[in-house]
Amino acid sequence: MIRRALLLLAVVGATLAHGGEVVFESKPTRTHLLELYTSEGCSSCLPAEEWMSGLKNQPRLWQEIVPVAFHVDYWDHLGWKDPFASKIWTERQADYSVRWKKESVYTPAFSLDGKEWHYGALPAAATETPGVLKVSVNGDRITTAFKSSAGAGGRYDVHVARLGFALGADVTAGENNGRKLIHDFVVLGLTNETMKSGAKELRLPAPSTTSTADPRTAVAAWVTTAGQIEPIQAVGGWLP
Repeated sequence: MIRRALLLLAVVGATLAHGGEVVFESKPTRTHLLELYTSEGCSSCLPAEEWMSGLKNQPRLWQEIVPVAFHVDYWDHLGWKDPFASKIWTERQADYSVRWKKESVYTPAFSLDGKEWHYGALPAAATETPGVLKVSVNGDRITTAFKSSAGAGGRYDVHVARLGFALGADVTAGENNGRKLIHDFVVLGLTNETMKSGAKELRLPAPSTTSTADPRTAVAAWVTTAGQIEPIQAVGGWLP
C-alpha cells in the first residue's frame, strides 16, 4: 500500500512517499499521449524537435500532456546511424500508418492519443473520462493500476517508458551533416505488459544513455486495450 505522501513535487499528481517511492496519478479526465516519430537523419525533423523541447516549460506538462519521442531507423541508410533509433519504434509507427490508411511512414510524424496529428498549437484539454492511471516507482520497480470510469473489468496492456533529455550528437553524415542535435523526451526503453485485474508490477527500463547537460530522466506510462496500440489513459513525471 502506498504510504501517505510527505512531499508534493513540482508536478500536480505526483507525490514522493517514504523510502524514495514516487507516485504519479492521472485525473479521471484523459491525459493526452503525444508521440513524435523522428530521426537524426531527417533535416525536416529539426523544427518539430524544437517544438517538442518547448513542452518542458509548459505548465500543462504531465498534467494534461505526456510527450514521448520515438527515434526511427529508416533514415540510417543515408550514412548516419541515429544512436537513439530502434527498429521496434519503426514497427510501432508502421502499425499506426496502417490504422491511418497511409501508404508509407514519414518523419516528423505526430500521434495524439493514437490519431495522426500535426503540431502547432497545443491540443485542447481532453474532456473524456476514461479513468485513473496510477504508477508507483521505487528504484527500478514499477507498480501500475488502472481504474476505469466505466467500472467494468477488462483486459489492458500497460506501457512504461523511461525518457531522456538534452541528448545529442555531432552528426557527421546524412541530411544533418555538420550539425549538433539536441533531443528531449527521448524514449530510451519501453516495457509492455498485460494487466490482470487492473494492476501490474514490472521493471522500469534501464537508461541506455545519460546527458551531462540535463541529467534528468522521466517516466511515461499509458494503458491500452489488450493487443491494441491506441492509448486510453496516460500519466508521467520527473524521476528524482
